[in-house]
Amino acid sequence: MEQGTFQLFLGAMSIIALFVFIALYFVKAGYGMFRTASWGISINNKLAWMLMEAPVFIVMLLLWWNSALYNSIAPLIFFLLFQLHYFQRAFVFPFLLKGKSRMPLAIMMMGMLFNLLNGFMQGEWLFYLAPETLYTPEWLMTPQFIIGALLFFTGMGINWYSDYVIRHLRKPGDTRHYLPSQGMYRYVTSANYFGEIIEWAGWAILTWSLSGLVFLWWTVANLVPRANAIWHRYKEEFGDAVGNRKRVFPFLY
Repeated sequence: MEQGTFQLFLGAMSIIALFVFIALYFVKAGYGMFRTASWGISINNKLAWMLMEAPVFIVMLLLWWNSALYNSIAPLIFFLLFQLHYFQRAFVFPFLLKGKSRMPLAIMMMGMLFNLLNGFMQGEWLFYLAPETLYTPEWLMTPQFIIGALLFFTGMGINWYSDYVIRHLRKPGDTRHYLPSQGMYRYVTSANYFGEIIEWAGWAILTWSLSGLVFLWWTVANLVPRANAIWHRYKEEFGDAVGNRKRVFPFLY
């Protein structure tokens, strides 16, 4: 893809994310606690997560392997960081899920489409379009990479631990909802989303790329409205127990 076409692609992705951001304040994404029969056919949650997240792992692998930069150290590090997240999300996280939840097929397909486009968006820039003089070995010693990597792993840690807290709220056979209160859940009701936003903010900084920034915007556009819906649901169910916790950004929102 040529640079000009790629810039148009990034612009289109950004505009679509804006519409998604607005729409999700009016229509709750129908998975997890918000799944309803109106979303149509649903499939096993574990299978859905794997099928939804695996495509981006595969796309990134193919783009990296078929590029001239597959053995260059900085692009290799980018590749490994990105794949670490999606290996966990596609091939570990689904099998840690408990219960017999289901995900609407429509939600899975939309997630799969985004992941395919995002995998192309990240890989095309990093391995094919970035200037040859940009991601040299010296890049790994820049403030952008160091700060971004610290944020990336901090966000990943928050995300993984928050998912762990959620998975262990219930005892086997229990189907009730509980208000999580460990870790960052002391400050926000969607700590896992906060962690993921921080993680991809780190990615945008460590790659110092417009494609990374667009991915961060998509993450915010998808997760912040859902965090708002979860906050309101918790307010309805648990009332004053929610206290001063914010939705997704501690002390802010």
